[in-house]
Amino acid sequence: MTKKESLQLFETKKVRTIWDDEQEKWYFAIVDVVAVLTDQSDYQTSRKYWNKLKQRLKEEGNETVTNCHQLKLKAQDGKYRLTDVTDIEGMFRIIESIPSKNAEPIKQWLA
Repeated sequence: MTKKESLQLFETKKVRTIWDDEQEKWYFAIVDVVAVLTDQSDYQTSRKYWNKLKQRLKEEGNETVTNCHQLKLKAQDGKYRLTDVTDIEGMFRIIESIPSKNAEPIKQWLA
């Protein structure tokens, strides 16, 4: 399985992505997209927001969280860490769960 990491920009925010040749799809770091949606510049705040949202979605029985994977992506400190990722379909579902003025612009960016 060949994976190729890429760093993409949404306006001025970085979104870590990874291409999976076997599945032929892009995976997006969920916490990076959450940071865009919530206008957070602090990684820890975005991570906490995602953890709370993930917990709430699990309690509701939402399958979106079940379809998330963990892949090693390069963190800000240069080390590779397991990071929650999802494909475009899962990302759209997560975006719908977060009230944000950036929801429509990021949907268009993903499409």
